[in-house]
Amino acid sequence: MVTGARIATNMVTRPMSTDILTLSQLLSPSFPVGAFAYSHGLETAIDDGRVHDANNLQDWLRDLLHFGSAQSDAVLVNMAYAGEAAEVDAIARAFAASAERLKETDLQGAAFCDTVRDVWGIDLGQLCYPVAVGQTARAMALDPELCTALYLQAFIANLVAAAMRLVPMGQVDGQKVQATLKPDCVAIANASVGTTADDLHSCTWGSDIAAMRHETQYSRVFRS
Repeated sequence: MVTGARIATNMVTRPMSTDILTLSQLLSPSFPVGAFAYSHGLETAIDDGRVHDANNLQDWLRDLLHFGSAQSDAVLVNMAYAGEAAEVDAIARAFAASAERLKETDLQGAAFCDTVRDVWGIDLGQLCYPVAVGQTARAMALDPELCTALYLQAFIANLVAAAMRLVPMGQVDGQKVQATLKPDCVAIANASVGTTADDLHSCTWGSDIAAMRHETQYSRVFRS
């Protein structure tokens, strides 16, 4: 008699879809929105010495996720998923804290819309970035919570990449910061499902002021 480990027979097999791969493509650094050109005011914070290592970079980014522009972008993604694009886009533009922040979301959104149109044939018009992402997720019937989580992860990854060029900071430290903030991205994405304009808020004044001051910074690498 041959004996051995019992094989489980009650496992449920779920079909795999391409949705997560599509979202990964839409929010990949290789998607041509030019995110690498923007620091979201982080360049000024680093130049001022306010962000100078992995620990305070992590704190800076966590504040953006919970209290600042990353959190409001998460709300805007979900508003765009559920609402009218033109109305949400107008709110998003009015909520931009500075001229460079407005240019950042406008130009990235325009590039995102152009690429989505050329690749998938979905004509979004010209929307700012989080609104374009939310509308695309809606058009493709992609999960809004997963879309928001990946949007936030891409937001964090881009600013970490900027910091690695400016602090300077090593790649391992950069990856540690991203890994540490993943639960925050998930929590914010979960809390943002079904949010409305009443949920829009931001109180990261230091980041907003840094973005404003970047507009007149004498020497700079990034466009914001």
